[in-house]
Amino acid sequence: MSTKETNPANFANRPKAEVRELASQGGQASTQGGFASMDPDKQHDIASKGGQASSTSFEPGSERAREAGRKGGSKGAAKSGTGDAYYIPDDAE
Repeated sequence: MSTKETNPANFANRPKAEVRELASQGGQASTQGGFASMDPDKQHDIASKGGQASSTSFEPGSERAREAGRKGGSKGAAKSGTGDAYYIPDDAE
């Protein structure tokens, strides 16, 4: 069995000139993608939505939304593990 590795992902197995070339790129991505590379008009359209959800579960201000908010708020103490977020022992002064 040979002691020399053949894995091309290992930089020690690549020619020094190739390693220098890769290193000179300084960690730059090979493609420019994402929001920054989009057409400015498309960026503006996306940004103007300002975090609006594409669809919502509740109509704002509806009774169903209020009920969900009450239920969600009541779960906070149970998550803390104490059963009561504001529990004060009887012997406390």
